[in-house]
Amino acid sequence: MGIILGFVVYALRALIWIVVFRVILEWLGVAYGTNPIQQLIYEISEFLIAPIRNIFPPLGMFDFSPVIVILILEIIIRLF
Repeated sequence: MGIILGFVVYALRALIWIVVFRVILEWLGVAYGTNPIQQLIYEISEFLIAPIRNIFPPLGMFDFSPVIVILILEIIIRLF
């Protein structure tokens, strides 16, 4: 059971880093480029961010949905 739990924790940490990379790419203005790695980061993170964005829409130019996703993933990790 410890190996499976460790794998789940590493996968959740990887998802956190993917969301962080997406935020950085958005700040740089290259989040939607033609680079396959950028597209992969966008597709994976959009799967997590879109449902949260439907509940909490952006406030002006501030989108707090990535922060909420990271907090939720951290809470899940702490529960393990």
